[in-house]
Amino acid sequence: MSDRPRLLRALSGETLDRPPVWFMRQAGRSLPEYHELRAKAGDFIAFCFNPEMAAEATLQPMRRFPMDAAVVFADILLLPGALGQKVWFEAGEGPRLGPLPEIAALKGEVEASTGRLAAVGETLSRVRAELEPERALIGFAGGPWTVATYMIEGRSSDRSAARTFAYQHPEKLDALLEVLVDATARYLIMQAKAGAQVLQIFESWAEQLAEDVFERIVVGPHAAIIEKVRAAGVTAPFIGFPRGAGALVEEYAKGVPAEGVGLDTQASAAIGRRLQAQGKTIQGALDNLLLRAGGPALDARVDQLLAQWGDGPYIFNLGHGVMPDTPIEHIARVVGRVTGTRVKVAA
Repeated sequence: MSDRPRLLRALSGETLDRPPVWFMRQAGRSLPEYHELRAKAGDFIAFCFNPEMAAEATLQPMRRFPMDAAVVFADILLLPGALGQKVWFEAGEGPRLGPLPEIAALKGEVEASTGRLAAVGETLSRVRAELEPERALIGFAGGPWTVATYMIEGRSSDRSAARTFAYQHPEKLDALLEVLVDATARYLIMQAKAGAQVLQIFESWAEQLAEDVFERIVVGPHAAIIEKVRAAGVTAPFIGFPRGAGALVEEYAKGVPAEGVGLDTQASAAIGRRLQAQGKTIQGALDNLLLRAGGPALDARVDQLLAQWGDGPYIFNLGHGVMPDTPIEHIARVVGRVTGTRVKVAA
């Protein structure tokens, strides 16, 4: 039992002496050694597809902080590229995507898409070989709706055009989501076979959706992905994270057979406790802006989260990803506070 990762124990429903801790986007962004590596890599997508470099980016925060889990360095938009849509990243501006291909063309690329993402599997295998047995390895994919918003709009935005598309072209959106469910399930099966012990679905843009739409384009696709992965014999636990879902996260928890449910910054103490009482392990919901700001308010919020959810299965994490300009000492302070250790900040 001592070598069984704390994250897996929490996701099996155990209440531990302290929760496991990891941060979304901990692989890179805020670390100077990451930026050195990123400068050598050149193109961001090439970086993600370089298993040696991606494994190094995954392991860097694990060397600095006593995190209980590593999350593979990759990007949710590798999947549209593998399906045949042009994807690139503009320096300082973020992702760009070419025109949305015809659904039939995308569907015809689903089977081949997994092989085109094999480098991510190699990254996972490399990391698992180096990571201590008591520290878990997390694989992930973007939620179908979130990935679809980028595929439809061609860039990061307020997603209003994608939401309008959902109303004006429901059949076409459903067909696109069906393709993404199939491709995502295959991708996650590959990740689990390569060494991922936990699988997270990042539905980054689940906010501002009416209840019926949320049920159709978030809950349904997530449930379908997990069912397909389970049908392939994969037993790795899932964490589903519908960021921005608000009170609808409870409907999500009822409809999606994920062992863990990610909570964002706005989640109340009561919602988290209700989900725990229903047999779900909860994860989150420290504000990433508060992590960046630091100070007594950060300490107080960490203590509050530990107190309000620590009596049930809980994973300490953020309500969103680490921001690039987050001071390393703030991360070290929080991780130390959660783990009960003193974390020294290396130069």
